[in-house]
Amino acid sequence: MRPDTTLVHPPACTTDAAHAMSPPIYQTATFAQDSPLTFGAFDYSRSGNPTRQVLEEQLALLEGGVRGFAFASGMAAVAAIVRLLRPGEEVLVSADLYGGTWRLLTTLCPGLTVRAVPTWDLDAVHLRDSTRLLLVETPTNPLQRVSDLRALATRAHDHGALLAVDNSLMTPLLQRPLDLGADLVLHSATKFLCGHADVMAGAVVTRNAPLAERLYAIQNGEGTALSPFDSWLLLRGTKTLALRLERQQANARIVAQLLRAHDAVSEVYWPGFDDHPHAERHAKQARGPGAVVSFTTGDVERSCAIVERLRLFATTVSFGGVTSTASLPCRMSHASIPAAERSLPEDLVRLAVGIEDPQDLVDDLRAALLS
Repeated sequence: MRPDTTLVHPPACTTDAAHAMSPPIYQTATFAQDSPLTFGAFDYSRSGNPTRQVLEEQLALLEGGVRGFAFASGMAAVAAIVRLLRPGEEVLVSADLYGGTWRLLTTLCPGLTVRAVPTWDLDAVHLRDSTRLLLVETPTNPLQRVSDLRALATRAHDHGALLAVDNSLMTPLLQRPLDLGADLVLHSATKFLCGHADVMAGAVVTRNAPLAERLYAIQNGEGTALSPFDSWLLLRGTKTLALRLERQQANARIVAQLLRAHDAVSEVYWPGFDDHPHAERHAKQARGPGAVVSFTTGDVERSCAIVERLRLFATTVSFGGVTSTASLPCRMSHASIPAAERSLPEDLVRLAVGIEDPQDLVDDLRAALLS
């Protein structure tokens, strides 16, 4: 099936004898066994749950992997991938990385070396003998820089390292990193996959069977799997992903064009523009520009005032929901990165465009920009 169909026709729940149109919520911690010596397919929800199994199988199908794993948050998904490394090894990350990921790697992973490089510039990507993981976002959040995934996969594999791609911004509908050579693809499923800002979830998918076994051991051993009810909510959210994303991208184009034409805006960052520095590269590996648009004004106080004056764009750190949001990354989502190591303009504003009527969004932005 094509992805849009897979979204509304998830794999069957093998334990559902009633064939419910909506997968049942197996809200249980344990499952009764036939005998102490004969175990069924499920025994303890930390180790496996029918509702979560449907979600994980759907995630694997959407990303073209052999196995998917649903975690309690996007950070739990990142942590599971980092668990694949050993002390003394190095993680190479995109310089324009999400602040929470940077905080996790630099403060909660003793023994690991973390190095940030502009992964969109292959000449700057140098792997050391100790480098075992290349972790990238493309496009990056929030500056929308695009890395060449095929080239990075080749470089990582030639060096004996893994390539992991955070695909939260694109979703599997717009980009499939595993098809481009990545070993692992991860999501903050809280964002576009859920789409309604009511679930905290993460996901990891791989097409490497040995890696999948190691990830399952980590998920099961640490108890970070997504709960049955949240798995059901995420399944419900994904059913409208194609429709939501189509509207959000259309709205994002209108917003980006408005910002680019406005005198109060210095620069707009969005890979949907033909003159984006990485437009050709992005077009080769993705099927759309996404719905996150960033811009600068030349003045931090002006940017802050614009965000405060917005009425439809809620001020929040997240993105990907049906409601439009606005933030100042340097003061919010990326504030945990030390200023000296942050490669973001201080006056940068990030807009995550929702599904509202585009004229209402335009009116809101114009009023905020002109005040």
